[in-house]
Formats: sequence, structure tokens, C-alpha cells
Amino acid sequence: MSKEINHEELLRLPAVLQIIPVSRSHWWEGVKSKKYPQPIKLGPKITVWKRSDIQQLILELSEGSG
Repeated sequence: MSKEINHEELLRLPAVLQIIPVSRSHWWEGVKSKKYPQPIKLGPKITVWKRSDIQQLILELSEGSG
């Protein structure tokens, strides 16, 4: 049985904030309120977001639906 590997790029918070220029506290507030994509916890101190989720957020914000 073969398993498919998802080659989705994962971004740490500093990389996300370079793409979406908001403060860390504003970002976490948006995550908590579900305005921004939900993170993936890889470990106790490792939190990431899928690049495709960030790109979708940009598209929604640019269309004015975010």
C-alpha cells in the first residue's frame, strides 16, 4: 500500500507576517476569531500554516469578502 506525500509548503509565523503585514497579536486575534486560517501544530513550539490557506486568504481579502 503506497502513501501519497502532500508537498504543500508550510509557513512559520514570520513568513506568514511577511505576506500578510499585520502585527503578531492582530494575526493571533484573527486566528482565534476564525478570520484567518487555522494553524497546524507540529510540536509544542512549532506552529505552521499551509501556503495554500494563506493564498486563499489573500484572494478573499482582495475580493473584499474577508
